[in-house]
Amino acid sequence: MILSRGQRLPLETLVGASPFSLAWKVQGLGVDASVFGLDDQERLSDDRYMIFFNQPVSPCGGLRLENDRVEVSLARLPSSLKRLVLVLSVDGPGVFHDVTAGSLVIQAPGHESRFDFSGATFAQERALMLAEIYRKDGNWRIGLSAQGFNGGLDAVVRHFGGVVAEESRPDTSRVSLEKRVAAEAPHLVNLTKKVSVSLEKTGLASLRARVGLVLDATGSMRKQYKEGKIQALLDRLLPLALRFDDDGALDVWAFDDRQTRLPPMSLANCRDYVAHANGGWRAWVGGANDEPPIMRDVLDHYEKDPSRLPIYILFVSDGGVRKNREIKELITNSSSRPLFWQFMGLGGKNYGVLEQLDTLGQGGIDNCGFFAIDDLHDLSDEAFYDRLLQEFPLWLKVARKAGIVQDNP
Repeated sequence: MILSRGQRLPLETLVGASPFSLAWKVQGLGVDASVFGLDDQERLSDDRYMIFFNQPVSPCGGLRLENDRVEVSLARLPSSLKRLVLVLSVDGPGVFHDVTAGSLVIQAPGHESRFDFSGATFAQERALMLAEIYRKDGNWRIGLSAQGFNGGLDAVVRHFGGVVAEESRPDTSRVSLEKRVAAEAPHLVNLTKKVSVSLEKTGLASLRARVGLVLDATGSMRKQYKEGKIQALLDRLLPLALRFDDDGALDVWAFDDRQTRLPPMSLANCRDYVAHANGGWRAWVGGANDEPPIMRDVLDHYEKDPSRLPIYILFVSDGGVRKNREIKELITNSSSRPLFWQFMGLGGKNYGVLEQLDTLGQGGIDNCGFFAIDDLHDLSDEAFYDRLLQEFPLWLKVARKAGIVQDNP
């Protein structure tokens, strides 16, 4: 069904009684989406029902914001909500007059309706109330208002009785990252969202840091590479690197009894990275383990960085660690550097000194951590990020106090 601006009709005629989605496309202008859940006075009486990037799911689960759509289950909404308003707001420069083509598609199983619009009907508006879903006489209806606000999203928030506070607005750098990921590596979008949640929980959402990964490339790791588990690890780690490091890349090393500096992993080369980097994993996996040389290589690499930003290194090992004294000395001697070693045991045994890392630093600086898992899939994405970030914030606090790190938190 083709819909027109100003049209109002029973929602059931468009979607039946099923949960449904509202999906939008806008050409010629970058936009962000929000959904306002309003009470019978058409006020935003519960801030938890302003759904946007930083708060993509309502407490009841009835509203869920994805990249370019919102999923709606009216049956889950509390009875206090009488109206839902879908708002598009300009992300960056421009106004809605710049839109070359736009559409809203309403979908449910066996149903699809479409509303098309363009910038010709707008002027200087920077926010647009595109559609409203509201209760009337006990039934849900939909209206295609397409009402604009020159003052942008702030004006809409105030219009509905909300308070505009800096912390309640989307982090534009985070929004920008999500859009880049969606455009260049859509398979990482959900991981990017999950790592953002973990960073919020640990107070690291605004942190700027360098991120590096050291991969065990010994012969005993062949199965991990062949089964795609190392690629899965890289997929999980890249979103963390992108959030921390504005250079848009993850530094990667591999080691056996050789040291291999792999090309930085980015959104441009992340898909099948392990299969292609430096000729693919079969070209650099196979020897015995020798940790100290690769640790020295990592330290030498970051010594050239004058910024004093914190550096987070994830060091993956499947065990068989023998050079305990050298490893201990390297960790201890690097405790005056802005670098944190996070060692992760993966599917192995005999991790040696890595399992006794808590007291290796000097001057009270505990610059390393360790955890071991039998299989990467034993941990959910959320649990994995929580483990990665368990000890790092503690080191960061001490390192800042000692003047080792200078990151202007």
